[in-house]
Amino acid sequence: MTAAGDIFERADLLVVGGRISAVGPGLQAPDGAVVVDAAGKTITPGVIDTHSHLGVYAAPGLNGHSDGNEASAPTTAHVRAEDGYWPQDPQIDRARAGGVTTAQILPGSANLIGGRSVTVRFLPDARSVDDVKFPGAPYGLKMACGENPKRVYGDKSGPKTRMGNLAGFRDAFQKAKEYERTWSKYRKDHGEWDKNKDKPAPAGKDGQPGKPPDEPQPPTRDFGLETLGLVMKGEILVHNHCYRADEMTQMLDLAATYGFKIRSFHHAVEAYKIADRLAAAGTAASVWADWWGFKAEAFDGILENAALLHAAGGRSIIHSDSPSGIQRLNQEAAKAMHAGRRMGVDISEDDALRWFTANAAWALGIDHEVGTLTPGKRADLVVWSGSPFSVYTRAEQVYIDGEPVYLRGELEPGTDFELGYNPGAAPPAPVSPVPSNMSAAN
Repeated sequence: MTAAGDIFERADLLVVGGRISAVGPGLQAPDGAVVVDAAGKTITPGVIDTHSHLGVYAAPGLNGHSDGNEASAPTTAHVRAEDGYWPQDPQIDRARAGGVTTAQILPGSANLIGGRSVTVRFLPDARSVDDVKFPGAPYGLKMACGENPKRVYGDKSGPKTRMGNLAGFRDAFQKAKEYERTWSKYRKDHGEWDKNKDKPAPAGKDGQPGKPPDEPQPPTRDFGLETLGLVMKGEILVHNHCYRADEMTQMLDLAATYGFKIRSFHHAVEAYKIADRLAAAGTAASVWADWWGFKAEAFDGILENAALLHAAGGRSIIHSDSPSGIQRLNQEAAKAMHAGRRMGVDISEDDALRWFTANAAWALGIDHEVGTLTPGKRADLVVWSGSPFSVYTRAEQVYIDGEPVYLRGELEPGTDFELGYNPGAAPPAPVSPVPSNMSAAN
């Protein structure tokens, strides 16, 4: 199942140098190739989750592992999820066992602007975020409208209302616009100095060397405003936590005012109400199959949400925002697909597969590298025991760049947090008694 329009009932897939070389029936294995017999199995692209907090809300769930929300001010565009990402979070091993190869790790949704996200690959044995950052992936910016910023900051500095939310967004982007204008003027006025700073100053009228010009002082650098400036230039992609149709429309208007695009609305339980507007704006919706009703703004969800956006020509994505849900995104997509079919929306299995592969890759700006089984792309693959849309199916083999990172029953990387007790192991050695001249407290 290629997620690129073709589903082969029986075919071969050739990987060379970590990338897909060919896909189709009757391929001949080159001399020296490693052959994996997947007869009777299903091969898909690796699963991609656009919304995860693994590594920044790591397990065990201790306060010491709570690194997802920098809830110190309503706007914290200066922080970056990668600085709080712990690649040894045991939840990552569970996600990999569910076929997930790539995920966007986001700051939490306490803030209007929560900071930069990072796209990572779920490679085992990683020691730092640099070991797993997706090569060349653009940063994302986490924004959140609605109830969360009101709840967190209503009794502090504000915002206390949805009016305050929008005012906070306008203020932040207006300041970023003026910051960029200041830097543009500086570069225009002093660009020649940078080119000529090492050249000798021209001689004065008396023939003596002239005094070199004073070095101009640049504006003070602001990492938060710099991030928002890159958003307005299209270099950082916006991922907006937003539930209600009216607020999504307002956020599209805000983005148009400041010249940027919203790449994907996340959660978006009312996306079906504005499916035509989202399609026209080229904005995806990263949604759940059937999770809503847990707060007022999440109350008007329907099972057919993803299907109706798809029918309108928009990009539907199934995301998790959950360490449990990320383990079965294929099943979540199956539920959404069948809900759409029941109401008469024509959704093929290839379409539904794209909801957690190709469309997700597009939202993260990495669709040129992953998301479909297309020659030239990275060989991020899952071998399933059956149809990925069956509740009985499990991921049996997972590959990143053509290398196995999970083989059920053979290669199951884990952490010390899940070693547990092995009843088949030899009994522990007896503990030596405490010497009579020492107390147990010592």
